[in-house]
Amino acid sequence: MPTKKKWSAEVTKHSNALDLDKDVFKQRNAGKVAHSLERSADKSTRKKSDSYRSAMSMLTFYINRAGKNLPESQKKILERAKEILRQDHEKNAAPKSKSPARVQSRKRSDGTKPQTKSSPRRQRSSK
Repeated sequence: MPTKKKWSAEVTKHSNALDLDKDVFKQRNAGKVAHSLERSADKSTRKKSDSYRSAMSMLTFYINRAGKNLPESQKKILERAKEILRQDHEKNAAPKSKSPARVQSRKRSDGTKPQTKSSPRRQRSSK
């Protein structure tokens, strides 16, 4: 009886969205795995999402499809690669606009609030 070909292995070898480096998921260095996936995603013109999502999706897909056949040591490496992808993405993401920080009123050790300088209010003239 011939062995059944797994569709997930075919996707990993011949992804429609990313051109993966040979044996990228077998590497023993999480940084190399993450950066290889990032490069593949950046170069791809066929991906449907941004590079980060494409790289993360392919990595997650591989981990999920390998399942119990993936050695624990390699799974740790690939999970670490996911962390590296996240860190790189956060580092390179555009800074979000921050709202002004709220000033908290603090009490002195004697329980009173410190004096703050405030600008005098203009009084409206009643006409």
